[in-house]
Amino acid sequence: MPSAPAARVKDGLVPYAVPFADELRLRAGAVPEALDGVAVARGCQHLVGDSFLLRTHTGFGFYYRKGEGILVERPHGGDTSEESLWLNGSVYAAVASIAGFKPIHASAVAWNGRVHAFTGPGGAGKSTLIAGLGAQGLPMFCDDTLVLDLSDPERITCLPGHKRLKLLPDALALTGAVAEEKVAPDNDKFYARPPAGDIAVRLPLSELVFLEDGPESAMRPLPPGERFARLEADHHTDVLFAQAQKLDRAGLFSLHARLASQVPMARFVRPRDPARFAAGVAIAANHVRSARSVR
Repeated sequence: MPSAPAARVKDGLVPYAVPFADELRLRAGAVPEALDGVAVARGCQHLVGDSFLLRTHTGFGFYYRKGEGILVERPHGGDTSEESLWLNGSVYAAVASIAGFKPIHASAVAWNGRVHAFTGPGGAGKSTLIAGLGAQGLPMFCDDTLVLDLSDPERITCLPGHKRLKLLPDALALTGAVAEEKVAPDNDKFYARPPAGDIAVRLPLSELVFLEDGPESAMRPLPPGERFARLEADHHTDVLFAQAQKLDRAGLFSLHARLASQVPMARFVRPRDPARFAAGVAIAANHVRSARSVR
């Protein structure tokens, strides 16, 4: 599949043709200090119903209400690169959740019309692996946040990524990715050009792979029971989606059961040794290429 050219996110949001694109329009103004009677202090966020409020320690504020777009409060001298990180991180995840789309903490590549996603906690090496797979000819689908469309009970599809690839200098050296500008003055990461480009169309989800550290590189499939247990320990985006969709414990159980039954999952265990990085990437690339094509 040829790679579609990437729309570059610099200031604000570049949402591709996502179904909630109109909800991402920005306007400047003062945001409220409370939402639905709940005070939101600096460094905190709150989602209730169709509204979301985030106030940062540095003085940025973001208020979203369905149908009204995103209100952005900018402190005097505020760094636009920081604003972009918040907009494309927590704010985007909240808007997607309110619109009914499930964000998960994962980076992904596309191959043969399907999405292969890799998840793990911060620092697990998701972005570095995606860049390494790009050097093997696999285009990036998303970095850090994968948004799922669950509206079809028979099929889970993925919205194209809205974030640029971000890498530390050692990851740039490992993968050969081309560095662009710094993410922010106080951030050690650089935006980077995906080595094989990226894909900007909706695609079905093929699998979800959990990254783990270990002495030897190996890809191991997960049985349904273990898939469910892994999903129960999901990222904070699970909480956002549950709040937005008013899911109680039973509702979350049903969601995780569906994902565990419909999405093949695996563990990718590999050493975090730079000298063995290429061998691990080769195993992951062979795994992706050996998967069945889209039906």
